[in-house]
Parts: sequence; structure tokens; C-alpha cells
Amino acid sequence: MARLLQDPSKLHPSEWHTANRMQRATTESQKSRSECMIAESWRLVDEIEKTTQKTQSDVNKKLEQRREEIKFWKHELDNKLEQIVHETETLLTFKNRLERALEGCKEPLVIAQKCLLYRQRRVGIDLVHDEVEQELVKEAKVLQGIIALLGHTLEQTNEQIRQNRSAKYNLEMDLKDKFTALTIDDYCASLTNDTPHIIYSDNAMKLEGNFVSPEDWIDFSSINVEKADKQRNNSLALKAVIDGILSQTANNMCRQCEMVNTAFRNRVKEVKDAKHKLEMLLAMVMDEIAAQEKNIAALKKAIADKEAPVKVAQTRLEARNHRPNVELCFDTVHSSLMSEVQEITKNIQRLKDALAQAQTELKALSHRQLSLEEEIKVKENTLYIDEVLCMQMRESVCINNY
Repeated sequence: MARLLQDPSKLHPSEWHTANRMQRATTESQKSRSECMIAESWRLVDEIEKTTQKTQSDVNKKLEQRREEIKFWKHELDNKLEQIVHETETLLTFKNRLERALEGCKEPLVIAQKCLLYRQRRVGIDLVHDEVEQELVKEAKVLQGIIALLGHTLEQTNEQIRQNRSAKYNLEMDLKDKFTALTIDDYCASLTNDTPHIIYSDNAMKLEGNFVSPEDWIDFSSINVEKADKQRNNSLALKAVIDGILSQTANNMCRQCEMVNTAFRNRVKEVKDAKHKLEMLLAMVMDEIAAQEKNIAALKKAIADKEAPVKVAQTRLEARNHRPNVELCFDTVHSSLMSEVQEITKNIQRLKDALAQAQTELKALSHRQLSLEEEIKVKENTLYIDEVLCMQMRESVCINNY
């Protein structure tokens, strides 16, 4: 019994009370810490909720601002695209005008060159480097210069159209990216905490791809807009140049064409006048030939008419030379007969001299006739070339202000 009372495993009541107090104190301390932790947790939850809401609100605002920026640049790009497309279409019509103007120069040049070739068929004195030929050569040079100028301008126009299309392509690619970005940001803006099917993404925080700075993003679209504006302004300037060139070249062609036509008209009139004068000279020569032929016939008749008188006189002299003896007297009859024969013989010679001179003149007149007829043929050939071949061909020349 004494051993039981003295068992060391049993605790003293004071220890029991102390243990209870310790349990109560520890529990109260733990409870206090727990209550503090709960309070801190609620405060932290509230703080984080507010922070999250604020951060999400800020992101939503920035997202909205970004969407507005994208819309702004998309609007700008749309406007520039519309402008460059319209400008390119207009420039294509100017290109068409240049092509038609260039094509319109070919026929006048061919005609001018044909006229120069035709006029090489002139002969004799009419193969002259006259005003018509000078103006035709000038016209050919003017047309060749215009063709070269239009060809160079057409090349510039094609290059400008290429530049416009390049600017258009850049705008379209930028717009395509802007549309995609806006679609994505619109989707992002539509997402809320209650949106279904939102998920965690472990790779979301990884910066994949070639990210650019906002400044570079703005610069990229600004450069595209500036390039489009530059090409549009270049197109406007080129169109003004084309208008001026087409107007000036058409005026130059019309003016030179009229110069050539005027030279042709003047030359044809001049040749016709010369031909008319030659025909008058030919008529005069023909009249003179007829008169000279009559004169020759009269001279021949006069010579023939003197044969009988000289025969009579010579027959008389021959008969009287047979008078007998003293009757063979050189009397006045014999003297007169001899004078008569000499006189008639002399006159016949004079008539023959006149006949020879008349025949020489007739020959000269015949040569003059042939020369005039040949010269008239030369003029007729020239008139045929200038009036029929050239002038009629030039009537088909049509110069338009394209």
C-alpha cells in the first residue's frame, strides 16, 4: 500500500492544473494566431481581388486603347489604299493614252518617209532639195523625236505603276496584319472571368516570335503610309507631265504637218505655173515651126520657080552662040541675057541660103519642141508624185490630242 502511494509515475495535482492552464493558454494562443491569420487572409484576399480587378481593368483599358490605335491605323491604311488604287487606275488610263499616242505617230512617220522616197523619183531639174523636202525631213525628225519622248515617258509610267502596286501591296499586307491583330484583340476584349472554356497556358509567358516595340510598330505603318503618299504624289506629278507632253507633241505634229501640206500646195502651184508657161512656150514654138515649114515650102517653090527663067535665058544664050560669022555679035541682047542668067543664078543661091538658114532654124525649133515636151513630162511626173501620190496619201494623216 505504501508502495502504491509512493508511485513516481503519478503526477501532482499542481502539475495537472499547470498542464490544464498550459493547454488553455496554448489553445487560446493558437486560436488567436488562427484568428489573425484568417483576418490577414481575408485582408490579403480582398487586397489581391482589388489588385487583380484593377490590373485587369488597366489591361482592359490598354486593350481598348490598343484596339483604337489599330482601328486608327487601319482607317489610315484603308484611305491610303483607296487613294493609291484610284491613282493607279487613273495612271493606267494615262498609260493607255501614251500607247495610243505612240501608235498614232507611226502612220504619219511612215507617210513622211514614203513621201521622201516617192520624191526621189523626180527627174531632171525637178530633183531639187526644195522647201517640201526640207519640211518632210523636219517632219520625220520631229516624229522620231516625239516617238522617242513618248517611249521614254511610257517607260516612266510603267515604272511608276510598278511603284504604286508595290506601295499597294505593302498597304494590303499591313492591313491584313492589322485586321488579324484587331480580330485577336477583339476576341481578347470579349473575354471575362465568366467566359467558358478559358484555360491555363503554360507557354503564354514565353516571348515567342520577333516582338517589336510600339515605336517600331507605329513607324512600320507610318513608313507604308508615307511611301503610298510619295508614290501618289509622284503619280500626280507624272500625270501632269504626260498631259503636257501629249498636248505639246500633238501641237508640234499638227503644226509641222500643216507646214508640209502648205509647202506641198505651194510647190504644186509653182510646178503647175511652170508647166503652164512651158505649154505656152511649146504652143508658140509649134506655131513657129508651122510658120517656118510654110516659109521653107515657099522658099523651095521660089527656087523651083526660077528654074524655068534660067533655062530660058541659058537656052537663048546657047541658041545665039550658033549665029553665023559676023552675026555672032555681043550685042545688048546677049549682054542682057548673060546679066539675066547671072542675076537669076545669084537670086537662086540667095534663096538656097535662105532655105538652108530656114531649115537650120526649123531644126533648132524641133529640138526646142522636144526639149519643152520633155520638160513638160518632167513637170507632169513631179505633179503626179506630189499631188497624186504624196498629197492624197497625206489626206489619211489624222493627228489627235489623246
